[in-house]
Amino acid sequence: MYTAEISRNNPSMILFLLDQSGSMQEVFDPENIQAMKEPVTVDGKTFTHTASGQTKAQALADAINKLLQNLCIKCAKEEGVRDYFHVGVIGYGTQVGPAFAGSLSGRDLVPISEVGGSPARIEPRTKKVSDGAGGLVDQDVKFPIWFDAVANGGTPMCAALQEAHRIVQGWLSSHPNCFPPVVINITDGESTDGDPSSAGAALRALPSSDGAALLFNLHLSAQKTRAIEFPNSEAGLPDQYAKLLFQLSSPLTPFMVTVAKQQGFNAAEGARGFAFNAKLDVAIQFLDIGTRPSNLR
Repeated sequence: MYTAEISRNNPSMILFLLDQSGSMQEVFDPENIQAMKEPVTVDGKTFTHTASGQTKAQALADAINKLLQNLCIKCAKEEGVRDYFHVGVIGYGTQVGPAFAGSLSGRDLVPISEVGGSPARIEPRTKKVSDGAGGLVDQDVKFPIWFDAVANGGTPMCAALQEAHRIVQGWLSSHPNCFPPVVINITDGESTDGDPSSAGAALRALPSSDGAALLFNLHLSAQKTRAIEFPNSEAGLPDQYAKLLFQLSSPLTPFMVTVAKQQGFNAAEGARGFAFNAKLDVAIQFLDIGTRPSNLR
């Protein structure tokens, strides 16, 4: 299972469910900000965060926009960006629905070539690059924006998972032999519209011929408890909410476990796509691992 080739003739899909509730206005605590002052290298690229007082919503927007940019780069060939993936971004807060900005607004899933060609805008940013002598220097770059920071309302996670079910089911009806869809839910709080267990189980039960859909969960928190990444059991999780998100999460594929280990995580057999109390650097690595299949052609 989870060995289907991903190609233009047999694309897969990636769907992000992003908490846009009012609590996402909270500023990351100094520990989180300090963690990002040191450069983080993912997939050969270096990320840094120099702003102080960045909210969770702003940090999440930056992480998603960077990941979308990296997905476009991964799918780029000499003739252009190949449609190995269709990508969606669903926000949930005051309402539940597509969260792309600009010309992609209102669309559930977008071929990655269209994503690459249709950012809402380009912003000037800086990134760390090698100075050739073992150090790092700032370099001005153009940063594409597809998703803006939003923080308002409650946390209707059940409705978001149900919307994901509709989108994944529709995709599988026309792509029955694809590498299974990947859904990544990113939240900082408890569901406010009920227990999401049933909705999560229904989503994970949707199959392609290559395996069941994958649901991963990333918790962004200001708690002072230690971060927990890719656990394979509930042992050590600090509360019932952490245990619920663990139960909602699919196991990593064997290849993803290998990648997690390569990036320094203690991902044992049965590790799930779940991180609790994740800092920004871990969030970036989590997103990279969760969207990296082994069989892109």
